[in-house]
Amino acid sequence: MDVSARIAQLAVYPVKSCAGVALSSARLEDTGLDWDRTWMVVDQHGEFVSQRELPRMALVSVTLRGSEAVLRAPGMLALHLHGERVEARARVRVWDDEIDAWDMGDLAAQWFNDFLQPAAHGQPSLGALRLVRFDPDVQRLSSKQWTGDVDAPNQFGDGFPVLVTSTASLADLNARLAAAGHAPVEMARFRPNVVIDGVDAFDEDRLDVLHIATPQGEVRLKLVKPCPRCPIPNVDPATGRSSPEVGDMLQSYRQSAIVPGFTFGMNAIILSGQGCELAVGQAMSAQWRFD
Repeated sequence: MDVSARIAQLAVYPVKSCAGVALSSARLEDTGLDWDRTWMVVDQHGEFVSQRELPRMALVSVTLRGSEAVLRAPGMLALHLHGERVEARARVRVWDDEIDAWDMGDLAAQWFNDFLQPAAHGQPSLGALRLVRFDPDVQRLSSKQWTGDVDAPNQFGDGFPVLVTSTASLADLNARLAAAGHAPVEMARFRPNVVIDGVDAFDEDRLDVLHIATPQGEVRLKLVKPCPRCPIPNVDPATGRSSPEVGDMLQSYRQSAIVPGFTFGMNAIILSGQGCELAVGQAMSAQWRFD
């Protein structure tokens, strides 16, 4: 039996681990939604850093203007990033992947050091930070353990081109938080690209391929791997402060038999529809997955 749903929210995260940008529509590229995880902050060794080490990254907001991204943070002048303006080659690491990238230069590096440098916030030093841009000539593929015979490229995401969650799953979590005396949380903590409405809580765990009809053609997104959760959902995007109640609650009822730890959302790969425009409100259908 087909399941009917619709797109409730779309979002991209132009700088990995900084604030997201909510969109009414977004172009689907080979690597996911356009602009998603285009830039990344790295330490002196080229290793990516995130809200896991620097929760203040949540306070860096991004505005998309034509071909540039404008970054703002409390107490900082705006930083303008142009996608085509890069300064030098860099070698960086995202989890187990070591790849070539483009360094964005000293001005961008100084901006992030001034705002994030942990020595100013009572945290261990990570050394000089740099901002890098993904090199579109580099192919970084998702794990074939989960994608099978499909080549699924992505940029600086943790491992897959698209993350899908549902409004019902968040409502379920917030009901449990409220029962425990905690405040509700927003979907922004979970950093999804596509949020769907019209399904029950955590139905996304059991769906196979999402079929979305767009004016340009059909998009097919295959849900392939539950998304295990790190401490980032504990970080309040409005304050950059971390507290444990979200992770503790998820750990109490969302332990996975498929991946280590507890999960929220499903990682997806793109089977078709590159070049199509996804939009909030678009209808979709899917079938249940029977493993």
